[in-house]
Amino acid sequence: MAMDTARRWTVLAICSTSLFLVGLDTTIVNVALPSIGAGLHVGTRGLEWTVDAYTLVLASLLISSGALADRFGRRRIFQIGLVVFALASVACAAAPSLGWLVAARVVQGVGGSMLSPVALAIVVSVITDPKERAQAIGVWAAIFGASMAAGPVAGGALVSALGWRSVFWVSVPLIAAVLALTALYVPESRSPQPRPVDVPGQVLLVALTGGSVALLIEAPHAGWTAPVSVCLSAVTLAAAAGFVVTSLRRRSPLFDVRLFRHAPFTAAVLGAVVLFAGLNLTLLLSTLYLQHTRGLSPAAAGLVTLPMALAATVCAPLSGYLVGRAGPRPPLLLAGAFVLAGGLCLATLSDDTALPVLLLAFLLLGVGIGFANTPITNTAVAALPPSRSGVAGGITSTARQFGAALGIAVAGGLVASSSPAGLPAASRPGWLLVATCGAVLLAVAKLSPTLRTTPQPTTRPATSHA
Repeated sequence: MAMDTARRWTVLAICSTSLFLVGLDTTIVNVALPSIGAGLHVGTRGLEWTVDAYTLVLASLLISSGALADRFGRRRIFQIGLVVFALASVACAAAPSLGWLVAARVVQGVGGSMLSPVALAIVVSVITDPKERAQAIGVWAAIFGASMAAGPVAGGALVSALGWRSVFWVSVPLIAAVLALTALYVPESRSPQPRPVDVPGQVLLVALTGGSVALLIEAPHAGWTAPVSVCLSAVTLAAAAGFVVTSLRRRSPLFDVRLFRHAPFTAAVLGAVVLFAGLNLTLLLSTLYLQHTRGLSPAAAGLVTLPMALAATVCAPLSGYLVGRAGPRPPLLLAGAFVLAGGLCLATLSDDTALPVLLLAFLLLGVGIGFANTPITNTAVAALPPSRSGVAGGITSTARQFGAALGIAVAGGLVASSSPAGLPAASRPGWLLVATCGAVLLAVAKLSPTLRTTPQPTTRPATSHA
């Protein structure tokens, strides 16, 4: 029985809250890191693992969680993810030491992997009209921008008023509300023809994504020729080769690599990597510059970058409207142009760059991010049939996480040995890379269709055996 419009958009609102929750958790924890270090008496390297452990596990399991949701029920996996994330948040808040905190963050990553891609799959399963779906994904992307805006402000206020443990407690009542609303309003959905569990594909994919993200995390510190980096490179390359061979040989693979023959799908995945590499380059470089070079407080630095978050929030629904009317190419062209312009504005950064220039640059970048996220996500989701929407959501989420790790690795390598006074000069190649990300988005736009009616790639039919 068809679901009415109000119910469909209620489901969208409930599921989008999980994306806000994951985005808020990431930004809040980043703001709280200095206070966590002081409270647990740990240094910078130990603090990094409170972020890296979560990122590594999350990136490794996104596609696998999406596949499990398609097979065993999307609402069920979503609810399990919420419970796991809530329990892990409580464990983080109560952690007596760094080891306990990192372990709890690992569990949080497991729960987080069941939220964003699975929630997107639920939305796709209830909003099936292509035009309405594009608009819904625009709202979905706007929630990400809202979490960017809320995280630094909420995190700073919570840490100042209640201490660092409060940044983990804050998600618990929000999760409780989402769980109750999910039980009331979100229907169960799964693939009508469940595919067999591709165990070799799952294992190899975890090794591939986990190995590549771990390499990006460790290599900037240890060196790209260090033994740990060489070992991680070998594991990643072996896992990639094994995954491709397994995908081509199995009749029902976890993820059919033949999809990369379809130019719009490949462009969407590349666009997600590039977009989030540029975004995280921007977030890290701007944070270091504003706080270390300009001497601003975390709250003041958050206000300077606020135009980026607000612009991303406002432009994402507009992007969804454009995708629904004309396809992904027009908003991607706008995105590429604005990201390119924003990166170039910061390429001549100095220790006394005028505040209006900074605000303009962050505004331009926010507009670009807002216009890019929706067409990228919509194109990738449309490349797979609705029965595999969990995997589709996992693919886009994994591409974003890989891009984020890549951006952080590049930014860290650029400024690792620079002083606060030398940071503007050291970061200039990074801003040129951000501008290059905009140029790549323009190239991605050329590979994207202009109409949403563009034929989709064909995939092999599911079978009942491996």
